[in-house]
This record gives sequence, structure tokens and C-alpha cells, in this order.
Amino acid sequence: MNSEVNFQRIIALAKKDIKRIVREPSVLFMIILFPIVLMVAFAMAFGTVGGTQSVTYQIGIVNLNLEGNHQQWSNYFIGNLTNIKILKIQEYQNSETAQSDLMQGKIQAVLVIPENFGQSCSSYWAEANPSLWTNTTLQLYLDSGSMFATQAIPPIIQEALITTISGTQRIPLQIPINIASPSMVASNKFTTFDYMAPGIFTFALIFLIMTISQSFTAERQQGLLRRINITPITSKEIMTSQVLANMIIALIQAILLLAMSLIVGYRPVGNLASFALAFAILIIFSLCCVGFGLITAVVSKSPEVATGISFIFIIPLMFLGTFVTSGLSTIAQAAGKFVPSYYVTDALTSLFLRGAPITSPTILFDTLVVLLYSIIVLMLGIILFKKFGRRG
Repeated sequence: MNSEVNFQRIIALAKKDIKRIVREPSVLFMIILFPIVLMVAFAMAFGTVGGTQSVTYQIGIVNLNLEGNHQQWSNYFIGNLTNIKILKIQEYQNSETAQSDLMQGKIQAVLVIPENFGQSCSSYWAEANPSLWTNTTLQLYLDSGSMFATQAIPPIIQEALITTISGTQRIPLQIPINIASPSMVASNKFTTFDYMAPGIFTFALIFLIMTISQSFTAERQQGLLRRINITPITSKEIMTSQVLANMIIALIQAILLLAMSLIVGYRPVGNLASFALAFAILIIFSLCCVGFGLITAVVSKSPEVATGISFIFIIPLMFLGTFVTSGLSTIAQAAGKFVPSYYVTDALTSLFLRGAPITSPTILFDTLVVLLYSIIVLMLGIILFKKFGRRG
């Protein structure tokens, strides 16, 4: 037996395999574009692209210490908060407006400065005996839809408060002003899973992209689509049946996910109308996934290739739209607003964590964006598949 290795044959076979890959656009598409999308998604999500993982929090301030001889203290306090780079301060005339924006997720916290705030600060310097101080309490309300906000904001405000009262020369053991515990806000009753649940609902539907692209590619590969073409069944009927079937699948998935989440202890805020709207939003989003699945099937020659290419859509939708975006880099938070899954998760977060009513402007806006996005992507997918994807 000739055991010698013929390197010429090896090189010839290697060239043959490389040519086969290069000549197959769908395989080349997956090999080149998939790792690029994967790396960019991770980099954007965790801070490499666009600088460090810089997080900012929108804080609403209601200043009731506007009159009297001690009002300069509240101005000094607000100035110290403004100087903290990760805080964006927005002043409100009344607590009701601020609370409304908090419920809609427009801001992450509301801080109410009481009328006697300045008097308390002055008493700290005027009296050495703590029993003679004028004690007061700052009311703090946190965004119950943001796990990061509930953990990060209180110590930041506490540090700014100490700086305001005592300056930077010393750290007092006791001050006459306390920050009320956010226990009055539902946020501290939630577990990590509670914060993740809205994104999990969205995440599950995203994988419809892969199953739809695999299904269409397999049917085309087996010649089923070609045989259907010679029957009285129209393209419109085929696409309508696919849309209807996947809407039903999406509804079943949402019901199963909700049932399992309730079994493991998830207790979302909201009423029957909130759940109905949540299911409606998820069903609408399923149409978008059908569209992405059809686009994937157009450029895929086999179910295996469709699996890989589908992740080009799945990864951005997953990283930018289902994770807790307030914990991601600034550029990732901005990029998330260009993917439909962001608005699905945001709407579910407002419904299930913040307890926002279904008529709130934020939820209505999220629903409208998801609807428009789904219609556009679905129509694009249908047009491309009818033109390029039905024949393999």
C-alpha cells in the first residue's frame, strides 16, 4: 500500500472546496457576515464600539424649596446632581407630571425636595446638637421597570446630598436629611427574573425567523413549492396561510410562556386589558419575524444555511431589543431604537413592571412602531420571496 501523502492532490482538493464555498453566495454570506454581525453586536452591547459602557439615568426633580431664606440649598443640591455625568436632570413643576413620566419610562427616578430642605441644611451648621436640627425626608421614586436604576440611583443621590450639606472637607456621621426608602415603589419587590421576563417573551418569538426560513428552504429544496406552483393555489393564499399559522404559533408561545412564568412565581403588574394588549403586540411582532424569515429563505440554499443566516437577524434583535438596555453601552441603547424588538420589550415592561395604562402615550407609540415595522418587513419579505425565493 502506498502510504505517501500526495500534497498536490491535497492542495487540489482544498482548492476545490474553497471554490465551492466561494461560488455559493449563501454559504459565503453566512461565513463572512455572521461573525461580523456577532462581533459588532457584542461590541455595541458591552461598550467596545463607541467608547466605554457609559450609562446615564434621567432624574426628575420636584423642588418645593423655592421660597424663604434657605432656598439656595436646594439649588446647590440640584447643581451637585447636575454635575454628576451619569445623571440627566429634568425639573418638574409638580409631582403628578413627574410621576406620569416615570410610569411611562421616560425618566428613571423622581426626587421630591421638601419645603424645609434648606432649613434642615442650615440647622446642621447652626446647631452642634443633632437634637436641635430640623429633620426632613427626601421622597424618592424609582423606575420599577429598570433593575439597574433601582440599584444605582439611591447611592448616587445620597453622595450628592452629603456633598451638599457638608462639602468635600469631611464626611458626617449623621445629617438631618434622610432619603426615604424606595420601598413605597413596587420596584424593590421584583426579582431579577421579573425584570428579564418582558425580554424573554420577545426573545422566544425572535426564533420564529429561523424556523420559518428553514421551513420555506426545506420545501423549496424538496420541490414542494414547485409542485404547489402548478396547482390552483395562489401565492397570496400560500403567504396568507403562513402568516396565519405563525400568528397562531406566536399566540400559543406567548400563552405558554406566561403560564410557565406564573408557575415559577412571576407576578406581573397589570389588568386583563394589559395582558390582552401584550398578546396583541406579540402577535403583531410575529409578522415581522415572518418577514425576516422569508428574507432569510431568499438567500439560503438549504435549511442548514438558513439556520446560520437567520442569526444575522436574530442577534441584533436579541442583544439590542430583549436585554435590559439601561445596562448596555450608550451606543447600544441608541441602536436598540432601530430594531422592532426594542419597542416590544419596552411596551411589555411598561405594562408588566410599571403598571402603565394601555392608553399611555409610550405604550401607544411602541405599539404603532411595532405595527409599522412589521408591515414593512413582512411586505418586503413577501415581495422578495415571490420574486427570487420560490425556485431553488
